[in-house]
Amino acid sequence: MRIEKCYFCSSPCYPGHGVMFVRNDSKTFRFCRSKCHRNFNKKRNPRKVAWTKAYRKTRGKELAVDSTFEFEKRRNRPVKYDRNLMGKTIMAMQRVEQIKQAREERFHANRMKDAKAEKVKQARVEIEKHAELLAPAVAKREEVMQNVLDSARERIATRKIRAAEKVALRGSENMEE
Repeated sequence: MRIEKCYFCSSPCYPGHGVMFVRNDSKTFRFCRSKCHRNFNKKRNPRKVAWTKAYRKTRGKELAVDSTFEFEKRRNRPVKYDRNLMGKTIMAMQRVEQIKQAREERFHANRMKDAKAEKVKQARVEIEKHAELLAPAVAKREEVMQNVLDSARERIATRKIRAAEKVALRGSENMEE
């Protein structure tokens, strides 16, 4: 069972799914769904259509160059079946997938590093614009915070009292012995 890649969006094309188009020069194009096939027929460029992998890679939103992509290339050389070789191959595939996932996560985290500061900046601007809406909520928030602090102080005081009682109880037990 071979899982092909969609020519347009690069998503997996499972057996029995999608459309296969064969051009007059016998070049085959596989499409995962009719949406990809329609866009191909309309001669749209996948690098300019926002939901495709090609678009994401050209815009720097996904990892474009990595050594793990070499493992995904299609190989047409037939190999004689060997159980040990198949086991090692499957283990290697899983390991490559783990490495690929870790690299993609690192890439995403690195890409989003600056975005967090920008988000905070935008939030501050939004708050400054609509400060009059927040004034009643802030007053209420201060009351709530005061209640929370008071209850926390009460809990701490009761814990200290209980701890002192336990110490006193242990001290009296030690004196009796």
